[in-house]
Amino acid sequence: MSTPPDLLYSEEEEALRAAVRDLLADHCDAPGVIARTESGAPHDLAAWKALTDGMGLAGLLVPEAQGGQGATHREAAVVLEELGRAVAPVPYLSSAVVATEALLECGDQELLERLASGRAVGVLAVGLHRAPGTAFHSVRLDGGALHGELRGIADAAAADVLLVPAEDGGLYAVDASDATVTPQASLDLTRPLATVTLDGARARRLGAAEPAVRRALRAGAGLLASEQLGLADWALTETVRYLKERKQFNRPVGGFQALKHRLAQLWLETVHLRAAARNAADALATGEDVDVAVAVAQAYAAPVAVHAAEEALQLHAGIGMTWEHPVHLYLKRAKADSIAYGSAGAHRSAVAELVGLQAP
Repeated sequence: MSTPPDLLYSEEEEALRAAVRDLLADHCDAPGVIARTESGAPHDLAAWKALTDGMGLAGLLVPEAQGGQGATHREAAVVLEELGRAVAPVPYLSSAVVATEALLECGDQELLERLASGRAVGVLAVGLHRAPGTAFHSVRLDGGALHGELRGIADAAAADVLLVPAEDGGLYAVDASDATVTPQASLDLTRPLATVTLDGARARRLGAAEPAVRRALRAGAGLLASEQLGLADWALTETVRYLKERKQFNRPVGGFQALKHRLAQLWLETVHLRAAARNAADALATGEDVDVAVAVAQAYAAPVAVHAAEEALQLHAGIGMTWEHPVHLYLKRAKADSIAYGSAGAHRSAVAELVGLQAP
């Protein structure tokens, strides 16, 4: 009989949340994030250094014996909630979760230590839209060198090491300086996409690609729900605060019954998302019913995060339509996340298959 999931936050997790939120308040304030999206350097490497060097958060999922913190996916989920709340332009999900999980599957000690310490940023060269367990593109291996093009790679511009699947079934480590990284037009300016082109890039085999990519994408999808939770919670909190302050006909706008109903519905959706995201994080940490928990979380998370951001934009009225207000960052992140690691529809289909509940 399986153990019931623990959906509550421990004291240590709440302390971690407070520390990460304080750090992001100093490094990722809204005007600073907006200004960075307008620059040629979308990633905030100073914030990344503070998260990794200062707090050691890049190594949460890596055992202590392999140079990490020896924590679990529950702690990583708390970090991602706060990163989502700040739409922080750092490659945490890409490097500290997805690439790290791939390396844990392959057992590469040297690269794990580099990623866990934050000395290097690793990126799995699989399109951000790929769902766990689905087919992914590979490149050609010829004489120990890789040739080919991979599109839709998130955070490739910040990568020091690329983990590239090849047609021989292997996963290879490629120094990012040996690849050509070309930015793509990205809706979410805080998590930019790029095309990675390899033309005779030197490569080192790490292990089998299929199990490593499957494990990495599953963890990415499961913990992405926590990022979407942080985003939705910010949207709800900021919208409630604004509607309490904004007055019309000499009374707070939030006092109007129609708006109360909309906020109450959004609150319910966010509470349900919290349960689904915590269940996915706990399942990843314990290894129990992981596939179902991840698929359920992602089937629910994307529509809620998008709805929360849309409501925030509409209920902020004119000020929400300005570039200076950060709500557009949250809407773009929510929309981009809605297809990251598989769409909600793909995950609903996965749930149906996993529990034997096929559509008519």
